[in-house]
Amino acid sequence: MAHRRSDVLAHAVALLDTHGLSALTMRRLGSELGVQPSAIYHHFASKQELLAAVADEILARGARPRTAVAWPDRLREVCTELRLAMLACTDGADVVATVWAFGLGAAGPVSELEKVLADAGAPADLAAVASRTLLHYVFGHAFEEQTARQAVSLGAVDRPLESLPDFDLGLDLVVDGLRARLA
Repeated sequence: MAHRRSDVLAHAVALLDTHGLSALTMRRLGSELGVQPSAIYHHFASKQELLAAVADEILARGARPRTAVAWPDRLREVCTELRLAMLACTDGADVVATVWAFGLGAAGPVSELEKVLADAGAPADLAAVASRTLLHYVFGHAFEEQTARQAVSLGAVDRPLESLPDFDLGLDLVVDGLRARLA
């Protein structure tokens, strides 16, 4: 049975969300779709290309209309959207951060952050460093939150989750530093 690229991608995201990153293999994906793993390579040349498409799909599914006007609020909007998109899928933070770090995809958020900062008057070098700083904060926070929640839900650890809601305060600290730098 022939499958469209979009069908293979949708199934890959569903497999990731249901079973986690370790279960997302070309062999398992092919098996669940009723095709040989080699048929998956017709749509995705490598596992890395598949993961890049999965990361971009996670981000696309989390996309929300922009409503903020002031640059600090625009930064918060982009960062919050990124965090929620990654948290919406099992191992989403791991996949998106890894794909971005390898330069394979998931570049939308950093480009948008750089644009917001440039619009705010940040020099290009500051905009680049600040956007990566924000990205690293969001990736790290989302990864910790996702990992902790999964470990607690599996009974692997017994830890309080009260530290997890501090995302907004931490983001405000970074944005306040940028505001002071741009003043």
